[in-house]
Amino acid sequence: MLAFLQKIGKSLMLSVAVLPAAALLLRFGNIDYAQDFRLGEFGLWMNRYIAPFMDAGGSAIFDNLPLIFAIGIGIGIGGDAVAALAAVIGYLVLEHVLLQLPIVLADWSHMDSELNMGALGGLLAGLVASFFYKRYHQIQLPGWLGFFSGKRFVPIITSGAMIIISVGFGMIWGPIQHALDAFGSWVINLGGIGAFVYISANRLLLPFGLHHVLNNLAWFQIGTYVDASGQIYKGDLNRFFAGDKEAGLLMAGFFPIMMFALPAMALAIVHSAKRHRRKLISAIFLSAALASFLTGITEPLEFAFMFVAPLLYVIHALLAGLSGYITVELGVRHGFGFSAGFIDYVINFPLATKPLLILPIGLMFALFYYTLFRIIILKFNLMTPGREPEDPTADNRMSDTAVGPITSGVTSSPGSRSSGAVPLPADSTIQGNASLHKDASEQPDIAAGVTEALGGAANISSIDACITRLRLIVHDESLVDEAELKRWGALGIIHLGKGSVHAIFGMEAEKLKDRIKAIL
Repeated sequence: MLAFLQKIGKSLMLSVAVLPAAALLLRFGNIDYAQDFRLGEFGLWMNRYIAPFMDAGGSAIFDNLPLIFAIGIGIGIGGDAVAALAAVIGYLVLEHVLLQLPIVLADWSHMDSELNMGALGGLLAGLVASFFYKRYHQIQLPGWLGFFSGKRFVPIITSGAMIIISVGFGMIWGPIQHALDAFGSWVINLGGIGAFVYISANRLLLPFGLHHVLNNLAWFQIGTYVDASGQIYKGDLNRFFAGDKEAGLLMAGFFPIMMFALPAMALAIVHSAKRHRRKLISAIFLSAALASFLTGITEPLEFAFMFVAPLLYVIHALLAGLSGYITVELGVRHGFGFSAGFIDYVINFPLATKPLLILPIGLMFALFYYTLFRIIILKFNLMTPGREPEDPTADNRMSDTAVGPITSGVTSSPGSRSSGAVPLPADSTIQGNASLHKDASEQPDIAAGVTEALGGAANISSIDACITRLRLIVHDESLVDEAELKRWGALGIIHLGKGSVHAIFGMEAEKLKDRIKAIL
């Protein structure tokens, strides 16, 4: 079940990846170029001939997110274009059946006048299509129906099944819809407490890759906003970009953490490293800190200490929740199309409420994080990157492209009770770690090394990537050489059972996946 939920989370991320484009188009499509940018006649021309098309492009994505989710699930779980097509057909059937049900069953007292499953409808259609694809994509029908055998049968069976499924869900969705709306209102009415619970849970689920599932509930289901035209928007992210001034409650608290606190944590790790290794460690961590600040991608930083000091990571999760509480209670509302980095902060600044308060809050958290991490790392002698024991017999050869063992202090699983220290020789040239400042994934020896560390090509059943992690299914987990994976740059390895393994490689994970697939 855990592996299945992770696969859903990964598939949802495929759809969420289009949101930055939607946010940019929508934002630049709603700027008054004549007044805001003082562009005079050219600004009036932009307002008339350019901005409406950008606004239409952004709106097209946001208005069709459930359909986009259906496609993402079809591709991510079904793994084939036919599954994606079946998911589209399934969602369209669902949408039209839900429109007809209140008309056909108008005399039924339990039937709502309007049924809206939102993003969950896209998720349902994608799951149904993926199920039928995996079950029937090789079906053989009698000769006289041979044309419809195999993959052609999948959209047919999906459309027929979705009629029945849609009627069934439609008849029970009214109470569920009211319960979700009530839950969303309850979370929103909690104010800062709701933001604290959500953001802390988000960080705590990160090691397992399940934070995406939680995010999609918060971003696309919690809360309802109806604009002047009567269009309904569900979820904190949707509502924020639709102009709801109360939206952004669940997102604002991420900005101080991703823009300020985690970069400060990276600086604390660099300053805590052994003096002769600081240059190598800083090359990696400062670039990771810049990525966190600009884009809000934090996994390379969080996995650097997550397993070395799990208690420290729990403290970080609670502090992230505290950031949510403080921002909300001070009246800050801000949102993002991708993540809470500086780029989203600036682009969506005009849509936000009291966004300037994020800066002093962030600086406060940066100071606190730096001080806390420095004290705890030194007091408890944590084996954070750059502090690991060194092999005195090692050859100690280092080069600009062969970065030292950033991950030698990372344990193999989140449930481990060990200290997490895995001593590596000082000349363990973890080439994969250089990928933060060099495109290591293009080097075929790294892909080959990682493949061998996973037990060889024959041991890999499937491989995928999600931003910073390789998601693998292996036949025999005992063949996975964790120490060797770390030598090739893995920031951490997580075992989820039944052959499901995650290896965190940072921002080059996608390219590394492609190289390994080429080997397979």
